[in-house]
Amino acid sequence: MAKTLTGVVTSDVANKTITVTVTSRETHPIYKKQYTVTRKYAAHDENNDANKGDTVVISEVRPISKNKSFTLAEIVKRSVGSIELKEEVNADVEDKADLDHDEKEAA
Repeated sequence: MAKTLTGVVTSDVANKTITVTVTSRETHPIYKKQYTVTRKYAAHDENNDANKGDTVVISEVRPISKNKSFTLAEIVKRSVGSIELKEEVNADVEDKADLDHDEKEAA
């Protein structure tokens, strides 16, 4: 049985490759405290289906490349969407950035 992991896609920039961050809780063997461990895996996405923010299941396969030993098994949940600032807000941010830059040049 192949190993399967569930995680969130953190990068989909590369062609046919996604980066999946898997978060798990582990218990320290001596102190018995729980702590969070995050691991990143490169997974093969043949059709470029997964997008950033999607929750996916990846399964272990034979090594595809130096860093890829997992492939996309299924997309559990699609991300709702990305947050984009309105043009007015972007203009305000740019104006403010320019003012800060001008003040530094004057000093």
